[in-house]
Parts: sequence; structure tokens; C-alpha cells
Amino acid sequence: MAERPLHEYTLGNGLRVVVCEDHVVPLAAVNLWYGVGSRHEQAGRTGLAHLFEHLMFQGSAHVAEGEHASVLQSAGAAFNATTSFERTNYFETVPVSHLELALWLEADRMGSLPAALTQANLDNQRDVVKNERRQRYDNVPYGDAFERLCALTFPEGHPYAHTPIGSMTDLDATTLEDCLDFFATYYAPGNAVLSVVGDVDPEETLAAVERYFGHLLTGPAVPPAADAELGPLTETAREDVTADVPTPGYFAMFRLPSDGTHELEAAELAVEILGGGPGSRLYDRLVRRDEVATEVWCGVQRFAGGPSSAFVQAMGPDLTAIAAALNEELVRMAAEGPTEGETERAVAQAERAYLERTETVSGLANALSHHATLFGDPALLFTAPARAAAVTSADVQAIAARWLLPESGAVLTYSPEGGVA
Repeated sequence: MAERPLHEYTLGNGLRVVVCEDHVVPLAAVNLWYGVGSRHEQAGRTGLAHLFEHLMFQGSAHVAEGEHASVLQSAGAAFNATTSFERTNYFETVPVSHLELALWLEADRMGSLPAALTQANLDNQRDVVKNERRQRYDNVPYGDAFERLCALTFPEGHPYAHTPIGSMTDLDATTLEDCLDFFATYYAPGNAVLSVVGDVDPEETLAAVERYFGHLLTGPAVPPAADAELGPLTETAREDVTADVPTPGYFAMFRLPSDGTHELEAAELAVEILGGGPGSRLYDRLVRRDEVATEVWCGVQRFAGGPSSAFVQAMGPDLTAIAAALNEELVRMAAEGPTEGETERAVAQAERAYLERTETVSGLANALSHHATLFGDPALLFTAPARAAAVTSADVQAIAARWLLPESGAVLTYSPEGGVA
């Protein structure tokens, strides 16, 4: 995708607005990012950012409980919200004739959510989040792997040592006053980016945004998040779990450089070459040749405010053999680097991933909000393919030799209760 013209504007209250025209279909994507996620939470209140995502759908001064979703559904909208370590985002894609409805709904809850924030709503949504934790993390095989690995990879108290889902104890301890303080601190125009992409007129869209959001108060200065900078692990952190799982599982996590750097672009290509699918080194070694694993996968979690992370997952009956083969491949990558062909294929995969992220109006709006929120420049999105293409095989080898060594990983294994069948 070639770079597209962007129309940027900052309201007097600090809300940053990005508008991009796309006249292929008569739709408009509204995407609102708040600069708050689990890394901004305080000790004893983990899970508050994600809990608040749920509370944002419980009504506001002019929207009754449950009405936000029902009104959007009646308008034919697709909508949702997500919470991550560094942001919370709310998004809807609507027929362009309902764009102003979507803007009004987002503005009303940004400006007046406390009017509908009651103890009953808090109790209800707390139970919803706790049930989500049970279903997705606590009561499924390997469901807590990512959470355990974060705690192994990052020291206690580090902003990325806990995941957005939070703990049951902290969710139970959260009060209505906590939620009101959280809203007042983080849910204000000065801590938000609004992107609108689709079959829209930029001037009319900016005027509508000004009309619905312009009167809202800026909000206080957002307190800085805790310092998160770290280098690689210097020795392996390990946890071995016996649980009700169908087959042994081997998981590992490595710290990586921060997002927005050339080093992370190189690290992501290194991880792609090592384990990014059936054409990767680890799949060829562990699954095809040695036949010690039935599946293997690697991926990268990008963080802009601290170290990113690489995640490795392999399933198979012989965890010792999996570990030995994985470590040999890590050492080989650090010592020899990738071939030019491997680097070229990884760059092509990065470009494909970029195209998939931005091929729809909703995906493009989200990507623009991402780059505006975390890097201050939505147009930085369009340089992603070029930044990946600038990585050389020597860059990949150098980053692997620093960040992806066997001793730099946190290792988590799962063994079935009663042994392997």
C-alpha cells in the first residue's frame, strides 16, 4: 500500500485526530486509542485497565445501560474494544451515513461516563471479567502460559511482568473510587487519538469531531508510566508445571529491543526465520527432521515503552529433545546468521503482514491510531515495509547474538498429570 494523504488536527482540548479517505466502499471506521494499558496500573490493582474497557459499554450521561451496543447494532455497525499493555482502544465500522452517531457515542462516554458508573455496574462487569479469566486463562490447557512467562521474563513490579487480564485478588479489591480516579486520570481528550478512515470528506469529518468532542475538558497531565528499560536476561529463568494438559508443552520468552528501533525490525525478522511457520528453521528441525515436536511457532510482542518480547511454543512428547534442538538452532543463528534467501523471505512476510493489517478501513484506522499514540506520527505506518527491507542478514545475526541466546530465555514447561500416555 502506498502512502495515503492524512488529514491531522489537534483540538483545543488536546484530542489528536487523523482522517484518511478511502472511497472503495461506503463505510467509515472510527478508532479511538487511549494511552493507557496494563503497564500503567498500580500494584494491587492489576486488571483495572481491562475492567474499565468493559465499564465503558455500560452507559453514560445520555446513553442508558446496554444502549451503546444496541444503537450501534441497529445502525449495522461492527464494533468492539481491546486492552493491551500500552493502550486501550474502542472501534466501530459503520455505514458512512451513521458516522456522526459513532462519533457522538464515543464523545458521550469520553465526557460523561461517571454519570452511569455505579456499584452495580462495577460488580456486574467485575464478574464478567473474572469469568473471562476462568474461561481463557485458568481452565484451559496452557491458558496461563503467557502470564507465567511474563512473570519469569520481567522482574517483579516491572510494567510488563503482569498481563492485562489481572489477578482475581486485585479485581476483587477494585473499588468504585478506583474506577472514577482511573477515568479522571486517563480517559480524557489529551490522552487520546481518534482516527477516522473511509468514504468521508475530511473537512466535514473534522468539523463533526470538533462539534462532538471540542467541548470536553482536556484532563490532567497523565502520570508517566514506570521505567521499563531492560537488557536481555543473563541467565535462564525456568518453571516446570504439572497440569491437566493433553501433551507436554515447551514455551519460552526472550526480551527484545523496544519497538520503533531498527534493532527490533531485525529481531522480528530473526524470530520469523527461526519459527514463523512451516518454512522456518525450527519447524524444519523439530517437526520434519528430528520429529520431536508436533507443532512449533514463534512470534513477537512489540512494546514501545520498554523491551519487546519473543514467544516460542512447541508441543511434543520429549521436552528435553525439544529444548536441546531449540538451543542448537539459537546458537547456530547467532554464530552464522541467516542466509540471504531467508532474510529476503522474512522481509516478504513482513510486507504481507503489513498489507493484511491495513487492507480494510478498520485495520488502517487502527494502525494509524497505533502509530499516532505510541510514536506521535501516524504516517510512520507507511514506512513499515521499507524499515523491514532495510534490515540485512548481518543485522539479524547481530541481534540474535545479543538477545536470542539460550541463556537469555525464560523457559516454561507443561507435563501431563500422570505422565505421557
